[in-house]
Amino acid sequence: MLRIGLTGGIGAGKSALSKTFAELGGIIVDGDVIAREVVEPGTEGLKSLVDTFGEDILQPDGSLDRPALAAKAFANDEERQKLNGIVHPLVGKRRAEIIAGVSPDAVVVEDIPLLVESGMAPLFPLVIIVHADVELRVQRLVEIRGMTEDDARARISAQATDEQRRAVADIWLDNSGRPEALAERARDVWHNRILPFSHNLSQRQPARTPARVVSADPSWAEQAQRIVKRLQTTCGHRAVRVDHIGSTAVPKLDAKDVIDIQVTVESLDAAEELVEPLLSAGYPRLEHITQDAAKTDARSTVPGIDHSDDPALWGKRIHASADPGRPTNVHIRTAGWPNQQFALLFVDWLKANADVCEKYSAVKQDADASAGGDIVRYITAKEPWFRDAYRRAWEWADATGWKP
Repeated sequence: MLRIGLTGGIGAGKSALSKTFAELGGIIVDGDVIAREVVEPGTEGLKSLVDTFGEDILQPDGSLDRPALAAKAFANDEERQKLNGIVHPLVGKRRAEIIAGVSPDAVVVEDIPLLVESGMAPLFPLVIIVHADVELRVQRLVEIRGMTEDDARARISAQATDEQRRAVADIWLDNSGRPEALAERARDVWHNRILPFSHNLSQRQPARTPARVVSADPSWAEQAQRIVKRLQTTCGHRAVRVDHIGSTAVPKLDAKDVIDIQVTVESLDAAEELVEPLLSAGYPRLEHITQDAAKTDARSTVPGIDHSDDPALWGKRIHASADPGRPTNVHIRTAGWPNQQFALLFVDWLKANADVCEKYSAVKQDADASAGGDIVRYITAKEPWFRDAYRRAWEWADATGWKP
């Protein structure tokens, strides 16, 4: 099952996007619908709201007077937190009940108005944000929903900012134009990203990764941070630390458009416990890779580092993203082992030494040209340089007092 988190500011167009995804076969779990359901007359949710905000939030027939509740709940942050503290747990429980009854091969689109505000974004393998400018959203809320302008602006200001939404967005869909334009973009995303992602997950296989070196992308760091948070949430206590590593972690360094992340664990036993959680998060395991190539000729005084070339100390597990829109490698390595430490050192060494970074860029370009898109040939072509780099990087670590 591929679970997608969908959100956007009030009036941005989540409902229109959900409708298109539903027409394409997605199972829509609408947070607004559930939020209404859990506070219907006779529910514990409505009773809790009355106990907190008073009898005057009820209409004469005993149902919830939403404008009356909004006037109180959106008056300030404290009151809004009271509302969220009542409704969010009930919505979450009901959402889980609905999803439990869905086919394992389904694409589930969870329309969650406060996905960003509630910190839920890292729970999803894919997060889609639908966006529209504030003034356009105010206009829609006034003309279509009948809100006053003050109420519309209060609702908007109480929600996450565009910057906060961008930080969690894997896909950003603008809905400032014609409704047909949003539907067209949604269909493109569905067929060219969502369905391939879902298929790859069902087959427990990664997406095909780019084969060629490309110019450095300034957004790699931001994308990696989003993935790091997702993996921290997925791995939980099993991860000692989660780090952005590899070439995309070095500013301005050309690289393959693949984000490398290292999950450090106490032992590789934890890696076995993470197989299914990482698959659910969008990262199937590559079973044929179980270790890194051992490096030799390095000695260091950095405490806790064993530079042995014993293959047992270069073991790892690796997962790769099933999402064709964001190729990612997730390396699981043991704390203190030479491969785990070198992955951290290598990034810092390149960042601190422009001449080394320039040389490595040339090595990558030459390897890319000679490999012709073959990833194995590309890695093999770089290996001689890496063996020498391993020694020089640890010498730099000793000279600078580097700490992992």
